[in-house]
Amino acid sequence: MNWLDEINWNSDGLVPAIAQEQGTGKILMVAWMNREALQLTNETKQAVYWSRSRNKLWCKGEESGHTQKVHEIRVDCDEDVILLSVEQIGGIACHTGRHNCFFKKLENKNWLIDQPVIKDPKDIYHD
Repeated sequence: MNWLDEINWNSDGLVPAIAQEQGTGKILMVAWMNREALQLTNETKQAVYWSRSRNKLWCKGEESGHTQKVHEIRVDCDEDVILLSVEQIGGIACHTGRHNCFFKKLENKNWLIDQPVIKDPKDIYHD
């Protein structure tokens, strides 16, 4: 059996993937992978995801330069979630220009932003 066949893909052929920063253990982001994205990630050791909104593969950092070097790939006990241990090149994982995508925390029934923008997204992404 092929190792990719052991993944419990959802009905759309996707599996959620968590990018966790190697060393700190901080969760940087959550994205989706299809079979090809996971295979390419394993082969290249660079994080490749499936964009549901653009309906295509995307290599993390292809526009921003903020790539993710993959050190380890794990699957959970139900084989339906991927965990990537990554080195976040450039220190920015979020398209908002922050270190990670989890910059809002619930406090007194309000979502508060507790992380600064490292770099203005207008300076990162060029249309």
